[in-house]
This record gives sequence, C-alpha cells and structure tokens, in this order.
Amino acid sequence: MATRAPDRLAAVPPNRQAGPRLRRQLVHQLDVKGSPYAYVAPFFLLFSAFGLFPLAYTAWVSLHEWTLLQDEQTFVGLENFRTLLADDYFWNATFNTLSIGVLSTVPQLLLAIWLAHLLNRPLRAQTFFRITLLLPNVTSVVAVVVIFSQLFGRDFGMINWVFSLVGVEGVAWNEGVLSSHFAISTMIMWRWTGYNALILLAAMQAVPRELYEAATIDGASGMTQLRKITIPVIKPTIIFVVITSTIGAMQILAEPLLFGSYLVTGGVDRQYQTLSLFIYENFTKLDFGYASAISWMMFVFIVVVVGVNYLLTRRGKGGLT
Repeated sequence: MATRAPDRLAAVPPNRQAGPRLRRQLVHQLDVKGSPYAYVAPFFLLFSAFGLFPLAYTAWVSLHEWTLLQDEQTFVGLENFRTLLADDYFWNATFNTLSIGVLSTVPQLLLAIWLAHLLNRPLRAQTFFRITLLLPNVTSVVAVVVIFSQLFGRDFGMINWVFSLVGVEGVAWNEGVLSSHFAISTMIMWRWTGYNALILLAAMQAVPRELYEAATIDGASGMTQLRKITIPVIKPTIIFVVITSTIGAMQILAEPLLFGSYLVTGGVDRQYQTLSLFIYENFTKLDFGYASAISWMMFVFIVVVVGVNYLLTRRGKGGLT
C-alpha cells in the first residue's frame, strides 16, 4: 500500500504565523507613536541644556549675595528682589524699556502690514523688492547704530540739518528722554520692519484670491479689502508677529549701548537705559546676585506684557467681517 508523501505546501501552524505579524505590528506602532518624540527630542535636549538650566541656575544665584569679589556666596533669600523693587534705577529702566518698546513696535507693525499688502499685489520685480526688505535685518547692528548716530548727531547730523532748512532748531537727540527713545526706536523699526513684513506677506499669500475678486466686483477699495479680508484672515500671524516683536523690544541691548558710545548707564541721566542694559551694568560690577534678580524680574515683565498683547490682539478673533 503506497504511503502519501507529506505536502510541502501545508499551511504553517497558526502560532508560527502570528509571531512575525505581531512583531511587524509592534514595530509599526512604535514607529508611529515614538518617531515624533524622537524627532523633537534634540530640541528639548538643547533647550534643557541652554535654556532651562541657565534659567534655574539664575534663579538660584538671585537668592544669594553672589559676587566675584568674595570667596563665599551668602544666601539672602528674597533680599535682592526687595532691594530691586525699591531701586529707582530699576523702575527708570523699566519705563525706558516699555517706552522704546511701544514707540518701535506699534509703528513697526502698522508699517509691516502696509508693506506686505503692497507686495501682495501684482508688481514688477517682486523678488527684488522682497529681498530689499530683508537687507536691513542682515545688516550688522553696529553699522546700523553708527550710521543712525551720525544721522541724529546734534551738531552735524543730517536730520538737524534738514530741520535748519525749515527754520527749526536742532535737537540734542541723545540728551532728552523722548528724543533718545525716538532715535533708538527708529533704529529698531528700520532693522525689523522688513523682516516682519515678509512674515505677514507669507500669510497673505495663503489668502484665497476669490475673496479679493469678489470684493473687487462689489466695489471694495484696496484699503477696505485690507481691513475686511486680509487682516481678519491673517490674525494668527499678526498675533505671532506682535508677540515676537514684544519679546525683542523687552530685550533691547545693543542699540542703547552703542547709541551712548558704550555707556552702560544709558546716558548721563540714564535717560535711555533699558532693563537689559541695567543687567549688563550690574554684571560689569560683578554683582551677579543682583543682576540675576533683575533678569528674573525682566522675565516676569516679558510674560505679563506678552500675555496682555496676546489677549488684546486675540480679542475679536473670528472670520471675515
């Protein structure tokens, strides 16, 4: 009686089939769920090393009488903060920072929206104009301040020379509070307006053209389209620009330092000393504990000001009006 040969194509037992399938499913799930964390991990590692650790260490230093002139750093608790809140120089620097920030941020935002709106229309040599807007931002801040310091010079500055042509007396720009704030704000506006305009332009490029075509058919002017269509649609980008501009305005250092010819007091009467410059002054005195307390107070002010700006710009957020 002939025996039946074993079937080589017989099905593999179910338990042997399930193993590779389960492994593939497990690898797929790990790839889907774990890959995003792996991609963002370098950022968090670098942020922890160069962001969170310095922030925490600065908080620890602010609780000490920490100076390089002493061998021991005495723990004083919140004494540096109590001294800081009673320091007139600190509140003067806070006022100067807010004043320069408002004078530079508000006109800068309005001008950036207007420039982006112009470049969003059909123009010849659009690429040339867009590159031109970015040139002030890539220019060295030292060169910018040197040039504007010459323009705002009291005796031989071009601006005072123009004033003399119309019979107006020249202004000592770096001696007064308002005049120095205006001069420094002009430098900041010149450097960052084009950069912010390009960010807003990128958002405007995503606005559907059908909205503008319909508005044009209805007889809406360019300014009406800007107010009723463009601004409501790109409001999230405007909020982003406001927040980044506010943070930058609260951290102004190079412009007032160079405008005052490396005078860390921000003028003879501290008329344009900002918080960053006040921190730098205390670091030059090797008083690290007090400087760290100022840094943390500036951090709190930035969070508060950014939060207020966010609430104000986000109010009324919605669709087209």
